[in-house]
Amino acid sequence: MGRRWRDGRGRLIVRAGSVGGQAAATVPLEIATSYRARTKGLLGRDAVDGALLLSPASGVHTFGMRIPIDVAYLDRRLTVIAVRTMRPGRLGLPRPWARHVLEAEAGAMAGWGLRPGARVEVAADPGR
Repeated sequence: MGRRWRDGRGRLIVRAGSVGGQAAATVPLEIATSYRARTKGLLGRDAVDGALLLSPASGVHTFGMRIPIDVAYLDRRLTVIAVRTMRPGRLGLPRPWARHVLEAEAGAMAGWGLRPGARVEVAADPGR
């Protein structure tokens, strides 16, 4: 179930309930798949418009960040394994089954209904 995304923009679709359920939220998404984009992540930003998808990734840190963030660990099927809020200057434990990581401003994911067991979809913008 290989995913072939490229650095760029898209939409994150959070499903209510199981696969095929109604979209609980559609969120602007920045996709970071290159080593450079994943390494930079949200460093140096004061705000996040939507979410950032790091792929591949199984863990993150918040050293050098200015704001607290929500972090969601996703498996290869884009099912949420865990959601954590991290303050700046922290090291998150890597999740062995995680293949992707979502980052957003602290508190945002609860508003989207993103919690363990939820499924998400990634729709990259055309032309990317």
